[in-house]
Amino acid sequence: MRKTELTRFKKLLLERKKEILANLGDVMKDHVGVTTKEATGDLSSYSYHMADQGTDAMEKEMAFMLASKSGRFVYHIDEALRRIEDGSYGRCVVCNDWISKDRLVAVPHARLCIECKSAEEDKRTGK
Repeated sequence: MRKTELTRFKKLLLERKKEILANLGDVMKDHVGVTTKEATGDLSSYSYHMADQGTDAMEKEMAFMLASKSGRFVYHIDEALRRIEDGSYGRCVVCNDWISKDRLVAVPHARLCIECKSAEEDKRTGK
């Protein structure tokens, strides 16, 4: 892979990482360590309805799930950046064939070519 292409993919990966971390920061600020009372701005000492408490709990759980998923995505981006540095970026980690440029544009952190990814998915789904 040419140096100009690697530079383009590195820039794309760093932009996506920056976006994810910014979104993750917003989610964490809004949901982590914030009580229901603080989140709603309600200053009364009356208890909340059970349905409201359930909704709040679900929103916090979804925020934590999003944070976990974002963390895994950042890990994959960091691994792709590492592969750029060590010269293995663009090669499938299973068969060592080149990953198509179209796939890398769509999924710049891809570590598998489309054939190996399809085989992995088939194995996972039992096909």
